[in-house]
Order: sequence, then structure tokens, then C-alpha cells
Amino acid sequence: MVVLHPLSNFIDCDFAVSDSSCSYWYEGRCPQSGARLKLPRTSMAEAIAHGLMQYFSNNDCYSREGKMYGILLVELPNDEQRVLKAFSGLLNGCSAVEGWVPPIPGRDEVAFEEARTLTQLDAIKQELLALKQLTERQQYETLFDEFEQQLQAMSDRHRYCKHQRQEKRQQICNTLSPEALTIVLEQLDEESRQQGIERRQLKRQQNAVLQPLQQLIAATDARISELKQRRKALSRQLQAQMHASYSLTNFSGRSQSLQQLMPGGSPTGTGDCCAPKLLHYAATHGLKPLAMAEFWWGASSVNQDKIQGEFYGACAERCQPLMGFLLSGLKPISIPNRDFQTTAPLSLNTLTHLRRSNVFDSNEKRCNFPAFSPIKGEIPIIYEDEWLIAVNKPAGLLSVPGRYGDRQDSVLSRLRHLLADGMALASVHRLDQETSGILLLARDRQTHRQLSQQFQQRQIHKVYEAILSGVLTVEQGVINLPLWGDPENRPEQKVDWQHGKPSLTDFQVMAREGDYTRVEFTPLTGRTHQLRVHAADARGLGITILGDRLYGCRAVTSRLHLHARELRFQHPQLEKTLHLQAITPF
Repeated sequence: MVVLHPLSNFIDCDFAVSDSSCSYWYEGRCPQSGARLKLPRTSMAEAIAHGLMQYFSNNDCYSREGKMYGILLVELPNDEQRVLKAFSGLLNGCSAVEGWVPPIPGRDEVAFEEARTLTQLDAIKQELLALKQLTERQQYETLFDEFEQQLQAMSDRHRYCKHQRQEKRQQICNTLSPEALTIVLEQLDEESRQQGIERRQLKRQQNAVLQPLQQLIAATDARISELKQRRKALSRQLQAQMHASYSLTNFSGRSQSLQQLMPGGSPTGTGDCCAPKLLHYAATHGLKPLAMAEFWWGASSVNQDKIQGEFYGACAERCQPLMGFLLSGLKPISIPNRDFQTTAPLSLNTLTHLRRSNVFDSNEKRCNFPAFSPIKGEIPIIYEDEWLIAVNKPAGLLSVPGRYGDRQDSVLSRLRHLLADGMALASVHRLDQETSGILLLARDRQTHRQLSQQFQQRQIHKVYEAILSGVLTVEQGVINLPLWGDPENRPEQKVDWQHGKPSLTDFQVMAREGDYTRVEFTPLTGRTHQLRVHAADARGLGITILGDRLYGCRAVTSRLHLHARELRFQHPQLEKTLHLQAITPF
């Protein structure tokens, strides 16, 4: 199987990078010496990866499922440079594919058990899907709402009748004889008793209708919980078997199983990622790694946090814990004229420089780059002083770094690299990754604490602008729907009257543009996805924000059309009101 590819398969033969800058380091500590070991992602590695992306763009089979791909630039003993390429997991259902680095040894030993377990897991998945689509859930909610409306209407009627009886008692006390008064009062009391009976009958009817549905739903939920536990147990069992079999080798010639390397356990799929495959192959075949790059290709990931054509670092749970061992024995690699700690990730300017330097031949089809995401550009600063800084966050960029290694690129991390006092910065609040607009950061602890208090006490005035994917018939109003983050479907939020936190939003129609509505939102609380849920839920506006795929928008568009347009607050040090504005980009 040929897995070593010439550079000419990816870039021009005359390729030469004048700027060998590094945009990311794969790094870890050697288990034996404790030394920090590094392998860069250079502009050269990214250019090679872009050549592979160009090949993917002309072959539909690589777009069917989203996954991570990686390339490793290596040096042979004769000083020639070659390229290794790898995919994460399976490619079109296969673990070994011609031209790609093979899986780490050990998978074949548990192949039968893996196939059997995967069949069981698929059966569990299908049953879970069927149980979650239980029609009785919607039936229960519909009937419950109908009974609640009947009870409310009855309560309103009974309250009115009670008020009428009270007035009648006051009127007749001084006008009727004692005998007549007694009869009328008994009639009024009887009317009150009958209304109590009427209410109890409706409640009994409600229980009779809803209780069987409740029992069925409870039994279904119990079965779902049981299946999830079974799924988790099967996954852990298979994972333990695979990790005991998988054996990784580093550049010192030392081999260890995944179970030895991660005795506390590790997530499913550890060992199947690109980086371990590439480094293990290089170590076992006498190849010297020079640079590595990993990128996502295909449909967005389940959590919508992976974008086609974007580069990502080592994932925090599966790959990062292995890096120290995998890089052991590798001689230090230096990147001239650049210190990664003071540079931002590779930007459009760098890529433009490569093209202008005739690094790529524009007439050579396979060397043309695919379109790049606008999040690679600069972050505009709206306001800045010695205590705080406000920026206009672009859509698609995180506010702060995520938990995992491939979610470190953010407004906060970029500013920390770019600004002299950047390491002291702290984000006062957050915007969703897909939302653009004003983001406020503090430059010292006291300012951060004071601004955070203003947010907590709802003293900061926020205005958002959005485009709804439909026509809203009302002009303005207030949405009051409590929100709760369902742990089974993170990061999605939902309306929940039992567990939800109070959430209030003012809205005002700005304009109606064809089949869309431009709306101004003023959130009075600051819940996660508040505006998105209040817009999408039928009990709110009932129309999703354009581009909000998480909450059901099916329109094809380049972004979420939600922008944090204005922020007004009391400057904690200058003791004056700041009113910041960022022009809506759509």
C-alpha cells in the first residue's frame, strides 16, 4: 500500500514558502524526561492541506460524512520530503484505504467483537429514535393544554359568580324577611357547592385522560434511560478491549497500549484520530516529522462547532493526552523568525502573500484554495481605554476558548496574543459563536467584577438586531418564556415551565422585507440562546431567526442573522454612561 506521497500531488513542484510561520503547535511533555516537545503546523503544512481540500472538492465521496483529516510532512533518511495523509475513524465504512495511513495495530484483534457491538449499538440507536418520537408525548401536551384552558376558563367564571354572590348577599341582608333570606342564602351556598363539584369533576376527567398517557410516557422514559445505560456499558466494554489491544510507538522506539497510556480511561475513538495515526506510522517507518495539519471536511459536526475547510488542533480528550508520548524521541524543531506566543493564527493576509509571491500557479486548477471563512480577519475594536475594551465580534468566532483543544480560537485568545496586556483580559459576558456584535472585555479584576455585577443586576442595556425567516404579523410586545438547558440535548435550550429560569425579551418590528421580518430585540434577562428560542418557539414569535439551524431554520444562508448592535452601561471607573454601537452587517 502506497502511503508516502510526493509534494507535487498537493502543491506546485516549485513551491517555496518565504514565510515559514507557525500557526499552532502540537505539544506535550515527555513522560520520561518531562521536557516539552513540539511539532508545528506551518504555512507549508496548511498549503499541503489546502491542496488535499481542493482534491476533496472535486470528489463528492468525501463530503458524504463530516470528519477530521490530517497531513504530516515528513523527511526521509535521504533528506527527501514526502507527505502522509490520514482520516479519523472510518472512511466510507473502511478502516484501511489505499493511499492513506493504516489504522494503529490492534484493531484487527477486536474486529469481530467490534462488529458485534456496533450492531447492538445501532439497534439501540434505532429503538431510541423510535421511543423519542412517541406520538403520545404530543398528544399529552395537547390534551394537557386543553384541560388547563378549560380549568382557567372555569376558574374565571367561578370567580365572577362568587363576586356576584357576595354582592347579592350584601343587597338582600337588609331587604328580605328572615325566612326569605335563609332560602336565598341556601340557594347561593348550593350554587357555590355545585361549582366546586363541577371543578372536581373536570379535574377527575383530566386525571382519567392524562394518567394513562403519563404512565406510558414514564415507562418510555424509563426504557430510554435503560437503553442509554446499556449503550454506555457496551461502548465502555468495547473501548476497554480496543485500548488494551491498540499499541502506539514513539520516536524513541518505545511502545505502549492505549490502556497503559490512559489508565483512567478515555473517550470512544481514542487512537482512531488523525494525529496518533500519522505519528505512529512515521515513528515505525523511520520518518522524521516536520509539520502537521488537521482540518474538518464534509457536513458540520453534530454540535455545529466544526466548519468545512477550517484547521483544528489536537482534541483535548482523545489526542492531547497522547502527544507527550507520541513526540518522545523527536528532535526539537525550530521555526525561524517567529515566536508562536506572540503571533495570531495564519490569516488571509498570509495566504494572500503566498499567492502574490507566485507560490501558487493560478492556472493550475488543483492549487487554487477553496473559499476561506471571514472569521480569519481582524477583530475591530469599537472602544478602548486603560480599564476595558469593546470589540465587534465576527459571526463564527467563539467569544472565549472552548473546553477542547480544537476550540481554542476565540476573541479572547486572539486578543491575548495580540495585545501587550492581553493575558490580563477577561470576558465580561459572551455572545453565541454564530452571533456577531459588541463584546465587552475587562483589563483588570476590579473592572471585571464591577461590570459583571451590572450584568447580573440587569443594569446594562442591550439591543440586538435580527432577521426572522418569515413574516411577523404583530408590531411589538414582550416574550415571557422560562428557559432550561436540557442535558440530553446540549447546547439546545427549551421552554420549560417547571425547571426553566425566567426569561424576558422586548421586541419591535423594524421592517418587513419580502418574506422576512427585521426585528429589534431588547433582552431584559441574559439566558443562553434566549433570543433564538424566544423567536423560534410557537409560544414566542413562532419564527426562527434566519440561519438558525439549531432551532429549525431550513433556509440556505451564510450565517445566523443575529447581531448585538448596542450596549449601554455605566463606566465603572470614569463614572459616565457609555453607549456603544456596531453597524449591523446584514
